[in-house]
Amino acid sequence: MTSFAKQLLDWFDQHGRKSLPWQTDKTPYRVWVSEIMLQQTQVATVIPYFKKFLGRFPAVDELAAATEDEVLHLWTGLGYYARARNLHITAKKIMAAHNGEFPATVDELITLPGIGRSTAGAIAAICHDTHAAILDGNVKRVLARHFTIDGWPGGTETQKLLWKKAEALTPHDRIADYTQAIMDLGATVCTRSAPDCPACPYFNSCGARINGTIGRYPGKKPKKVMPLKSTVMLIAELNRNVLLQKRPSKGLWGGLWSFPECESVNAIDSLLQSLNLEELERTVMPQFRHTFTHYHLDIEPVRVIVRETNRIAEPGEEIWFNVSAPQLIGLTKPVTKILAELPDNEAQ
Repeated sequence: MTSFAKQLLDWFDQHGRKSLPWQTDKTPYRVWVSEIMLQQTQVATVIPYFKKFLGRFPAVDELAAATEDEVLHLWTGLGYYARARNLHITAKKIMAAHNGEFPATVDELITLPGIGRSTAGAIAAICHDTHAAILDGNVKRVLARHFTIDGWPGGTETQKLLWKKAEALTPHDRIADYTQAIMDLGATVCTRSAPDCPACPYFNSCGARINGTIGRYPGKKPKKVMPLKSTVMLIAELNRNVLLQKRPSKGLWGGLWSFPECESVNAIDSLLQSLNLEELERTVMPQFRHTFTHYHLDIEPVRVIVRETNRIAEPGEEIWFNVSAPQLIGLTKPVTKILAELPDNEAQ
């Protein structure tokens, strides 16, 4: 075992986290769900979602048997919804192609939707003690600082260097503990801002600390000007029910429910006509910005009280959503924000 691994494991034995929800009753299913939820999301945010999700889907067969709406409803607010859709698809594949048993090797795991090289390594190492390296955001930060590896970790060459280092350092003993330990170190000590260097087992060997260049590592992603887009959302309301439409499974907010949209307030009349709805009263609500990974979206909600209608929502594509007694479906974040701001009084 390298001194790097021994120092880390000694630290982990004293300071590592050992009672996170997915660390108790450890199974490939629970570890897999946690690893997917933890992608680009902090532990504190994930814990309540994980508990609720596992409370509803305690095993892979129950997740596979669920509807997409049930899965997305429990994911609402966690973001990056492709993770939830892939989780659902993968559960079905595990039931159909693997008899409900999780593959044990990295090569098999990475063939499943939503499971990349690092996630596959984490599942294999933590659940099967397989010699497999990981390279999530926390690990990238620890290695980049300790070994002063320049460049943005998402860049091809820098990522190759980091993977090479991660694989060389991963021990053949206590692999599950080492895997958890290096993630813990990045999450609790070698944090993105204000790292607690005196508490780090690598205080005397970390190149960035010794050189006084901690802020330089890991390298920043090259800046791009974020494009700005805009949309108008129609909140068609009838007796405390609002019309929602299901978005296509692929693409923005795939599989979630959202308000009908148009390009401008001037197009609201045409949108109402296409929906066969008659306007009684209109209110333009405050505009707000929702930021995605690659662009900003300015949203202008327009609330329209509509006349009583016999119009039936298209099954599977539309729903009259009861604001007072919400159905258990997956909603986009802007929808939950707008719904929270709707007046409480009954529409007339």
